[in-house]
Amino acid sequence: MIRLFRTFLLGLCVLAGPVFAEEANIRVTSGADRAIPIAVVPFGWQGGSVLPEDIAEIVGNDLRNSGMYEPIPRQNMISLPTQASEIIYRDWKAIGAQYVMVGSITPAGGRLQVQYALFNVATEQQVIAGNVAGSMDQLRDMAHHIADQSFEKLTGVKGAFSTRMLYVTAERLGTNNTRYTLQRSDYDGARAVTLLQSREPILSPRYAPDGRRIAYVSFEQRKPRIFIQHIDTGRREQVTNFEGLNGAPAWSPDGNRLAFVLSRDGNPEIYVMDVASRQIQRVTNHYAIDTEPFWGKDGQTLYFTSDRAGKPQIYRQRIGGGDAERVTFKGNYNANPKLSADEKTLVMVHRQDGFTVFKIAAQDLVTNNLRILSDTSLDESPTVAPNGTMVIYATRQQGRGVLILASTNGRIRIPIPTAQGEIREPSWSPYLN
Repeated sequence: MIRLFRTFLLGLCVLAGPVFAEEANIRVTSGADRAIPIAVVPFGWQGGSVLPEDIAEIVGNDLRNSGMYEPIPRQNMISLPTQASEIIYRDWKAIGAQYVMVGSITPAGGRLQVQYALFNVATEQQVIAGNVAGSMDQLRDMAHHIADQSFEKLTGVKGAFSTRMLYVTAERLGTNNTRYTLQRSDYDGARAVTLLQSREPILSPRYAPDGRRIAYVSFEQRKPRIFIQHIDTGRREQVTNFEGLNGAPAWSPDGNRLAFVLSRDGNPEIYVMDVASRQIQRVTNHYAIDTEPFWGKDGQTLYFTSDRAGKPQIYRQRIGGGDAERVTFKGNYNANPKLSADEKTLVMVHRQDGFTVFKIAAQDLVTNNLRILSDTSLDESPTVAPNGTMVIYATRQQGRGVLILASTNGRIRIPIPTAQGEIREPSWSPYLN
């Protein structure tokens, strides 16, 4: 069942059926402008037992997910040298590799020592070399670290592969009986753990900038109320209990304030709360419905969705006052704004003129060019990696709610493996130390 504009009144996720865009000037399809070929050779392992994770495969998948690199299939690397000292560049050139990574894993005092090196095949030079140590159950962490270091060295952009993701699952246990869980996982869906379980809906989970707290909406009191939860301890605080809608929380860049939507005065408006004092300030004041706030990096500007122009569009407004400025003009529906860290790209749920269903789109805020990022149906709830290279969104496939990871350059769209049940409401973490 399609719910438009987060039903607008409840601040719920948009279960909107997206259009398959036909406007060639803004549609991006997988495979446009081929990604850079990179060979990530299986890391040599000097222990006896089989490792539970394949570091090279994880590194290759991470680099692929950025949309900038294309791992060369392993069958193409059979019989080629796997040691840094044995690299023969003509062999790698022959299979089309522009970069090659090799590595080794060595047991060291109950831990693992991982060494790696990345080479530029065209220039025949080493790009980066390093080592990282950890326990057996930290293999994925070490792999993501290697991918982050390599990506930053290659592109100058900080890698986001060691980040985390929040999402909500809804599993039907019987008639009128649904179990909702708030999950945290690696950005790619691995190692999911349950942070909260409820028989009532959980909505809009959002990471604080410190990565240690989350805010979300819970219906455990049979009405929407906003909670803050400390990830490490599980300690929870209810921070709103106003009449009507309490929804769509969003953390300020300094983590000291929450923006959210209240309808306590009869109409959904944007408010900001100081988390320490619990003092609130009203930001918008309009007869239209204002919802889905998202902070600009200056900590003084809010982007939000409003139907004040007749249909949902995205606006921005200074917290201290002044008129709201409309940001989106292409399409007859734009909602749920998310910004890249450099504030050059606005990601949103978008409907094109002449269509009735919805896509995930990215708008360049400098040129105003619009790109369609999704190619599935019922796309909603976009969340952006802290470096702006990837987007995760919710959609439906084969009658089930799932998550899709897409690169913002349009080359990659892959489903994220998750638990059973309806999956929705993804939220990307900030960079984690």
